[in-house]
Amino acid sequence: MSSKIYTKTGDSGSTSLLGGTKVLKSDLRIEAYGTVDELNSYIGLCRDLLNDEPVKTILREVQDRLFTIGSSLACDPEKSPKMKIPDLDEHDVVLLEKEIDRMNEVLPEMKNFILPGGHPTVSHLHIARCVCRRAERSCVRLDDKENPMIIKYLNRLSDYLFVLARCTAQLLNAEEIPWKARI
Repeated sequence: MSSKIYTKTGDSGSTSLLGGTKVLKSDLRIEAYGTVDELNSYIGLCRDLLNDEPVKTILREVQDRLFTIGSSLACDPEKSPKMKIPDLDEHDVVLLEKEIDRMNEVLPEMKNFILPGGHPTVSHLHIARCVCRRAERSCVRLDDKENPMIIKYLNRLSDYLFVLARCTAQLLNAEEIPWKARI
């Protein structure tokens, strides 16, 4: 028999960090890893919408790294976790940078800001980028000096998602709509 998914321990509006510390569900740490979880789910949707297998492989790696970030954020910074949490390292950032550079080689130079849209898949990638920026802001608010790589990774990931949206638009022959300020 499988165990129940509900425990009822959070019914009062609190939850436990890894390590056992109880915090309110409105705690900045919960907000941060909740937003990272939302981003992970949204990237899963984007993976499902894309047909490019190498890109889907990169996005699967991104999802793995986001689980690493979520695990790290779910830990009480005052206590050592009883379980081993995987590390996020410079190699993870470099992978995104290489992919950004690879895609930029085939994209036309941007001369204007562009409006998100043009195709549903492109729009979803832009939404994922925005969720990524929100996750980054949540992590910055934590002021967690122990995890500077998290902010660096999320910053680079949002750049990657922007370039991926542009590249996907090109592959789908979707028009990039330049923003023209009303004067």
